[in-house]
Amino acid sequence: MPAPGSLAAATAQVQSARHQVGPRVKKAPNKAPIAAPSPAAQQSKFPPRAPFTTADDAVAAIPGMPDARFWADSVSDFEKALPAQPGPWLILSTGGADGAFGAGLLNGLSAAGNRPDYSVVTGVSTGALMAPFAFAGPKYDEALKDAYTKITSADIFEVGSTGESFLDSWPLKDLIAKQITPQLLADIAAGYQAGRRLFVVTTDLDAERSVVWNMGAIAAHASDKTDGAAALNLFRTVLLASGSIPGAFPPVLIDVEGNGKRFAEMHVDGGVGGQFFVAPPAMLAGTGADRIPASQLYIVVNSALQPDFAVVDRSTPAILAQAVGMAVKVDLRLMLDRTFIAAKNSGVGFNVATIPADFHAPSRGPFDPKYMQALFDVGYAQGKSAAAFANAPPPYPAPPATDPNSDAK
Repeated sequence: MPAPGSLAAATAQVQSARHQVGPRVKKAPNKAPIAAPSPAAQQSKFPPRAPFTTADDAVAAIPGMPDARFWADSVSDFEKALPAQPGPWLILSTGGADGAFGAGLLNGLSAAGNRPDYSVVTGVSTGALMAPFAFAGPKYDEALKDAYTKITSADIFEVGSTGESFLDSWPLKDLIAKQITPQLLADIAAGYQAGRRLFVVTTDLDAERSVVWNMGAIAAHASDKTDGAAALNLFRTVLLASGSIPGAFPPVLIDVEGNGKRFAEMHVDGGVGGQFFVAPPAMLAGTGADRIPASQLYIVVNSALQPDFAVVDRSTPAILAQAVGMAVKVDLRLMLDRTFIAAKNSGVGFNVATIPADFHAPSRGPFDPKYMQALFDVGYAQGKSAAAFANAPPPYPAPPATDPNSDAK
């Protein structure tokens, strides 16, 4: 069930989608083409949002589910939500269709018998969408594989402005509803009740703060006869929000209550606040007594880290794709370096799996099944090998060749 996991993926998809024709573009049932609205029409398209303040949002919670979430920068709330005993943590990054690498890696680890029972699983964007399957265990490996090898862009978005975005993500919303079944939620709830934790990150755009959703707690509410349907809907909504790249996909409004007021927060892709999530920033800074309470960190980077040279077209989508793609790679490397140091300071084992630098399979467009199958196969082989993870961040690339006779793109 991959969704665009990074801003770079989204802008590239916008560019590609505008030139797509034929069956790759899915149309909503009974939905007639709509002419591009004028700026004035766009302003009046949506009803006014209920007003609320910073103080209201700071204490806001999901009605009936006070344990559903916490702010990602709160050390005390993070520690309260963790398992009682430290164990291995699985950290799943952003990356869009490149989540096929992580899906393959997890399948390979299972095949080799080297996949631990992770006590904590965290996911951001595409990492959030694979996290429920990873948390629920190897019996969902086939479903995870299908989610990253048997879909196309038509299963993720429809081309056309919504007034809030370039693309409409209703196909992804439908896909999530099909994939996140009551049985999967029951299995996640069982893991939560056994002391394990599943965290997914979104970005509260109103507050400009990251939010961590305690998905196991939400899944446990799904078995409640009074609010079970609401919990199932919230679980699916959070996953959609975590993959909703601002500008490319519509934001997701989530109803909350704070200081006696009911209002809707605007949530977007969790990658806006960081490409993966390990712990609150203060715990990674190394300036206090806080330490990462894990035994091992296993970080799966679902995105290439190598510079991707291209003579950039003079078009808005191409410029955005290249610029943001670079920013995501820089952010990933900085986050890996910081986490590596924090793990060493905490006495925690550091393990990271990245897409091999020599992987260069061609892609015919966003969410190309052949490309994703090739990347899945690479991840599977790496997961099944004796070197699935490295114990340090990958080295920075050497400067490019300056010989004019060298190969150029």
